[in-house]
Amino acid sequence: MARVFVITGPSGVGKGTLIRGLMARLPELELSVSATTRAPRAGERDGVDYHFLTREEFDRRVAQGEFVEHADYAGRSYGTLRSELEDRVRAGAPVVLEIEVQGARQVREALPEAVQVFIAPPSLEALRTRLTARGTDDSEEVERRLQVAEEELAAQPEFGHVVVNDRLEDALEQLTAIVSQELA
Repeated sequence: MARVFVITGPSGVGKGTLIRGLMARLPELELSVSATTRAPRAGERDGVDYHFLTREEFDRRVAQGEFVEHADYAGRSYGTLRSELEDRVRAGAPVVLEIEVQGARQVREALPEAVQVFIAPPSLEALRTRLTARGTDDSEEVERRLQVAEEELAAQPEFGHVVVNDRLEDALEQLTAIVSQELA
């Protein structure tokens, strides 16, 4: 059975950066492509970066049980299509899911054998600095994300593994060790 790895944590904690590093070190891993109702950003391709769905299509698929997990975040919906995950697992590929905490909880219910890793910031203040520095959100949105992050950080004990992303290289080493051990 191929392994499923759930990587979660608050917005701005560095999940994407860590996953890119992890996949460079362990090329047998495949990243599950999430579905979203948000519009594509410049350079994003349907089926590669996301499965871009209309609100109606997303809601129809939710009603038909086509998602392993789904969540609303910042006014848009995101989710992991069951077919996306099952096709990769059936092919024997270990799959990485980069999802929000509420989605990780849903995956835990649906796939209790999935390996769940929570990525935490060294502090809330460090997370504030990262969210501000990336320049993608106004100060109101940064504060909203920090409020959500506080709730998400309280969920750390629910996860089998916690990696604190203080120094990127150290966090990447720790994440790679966790995944390598589970694949062995």
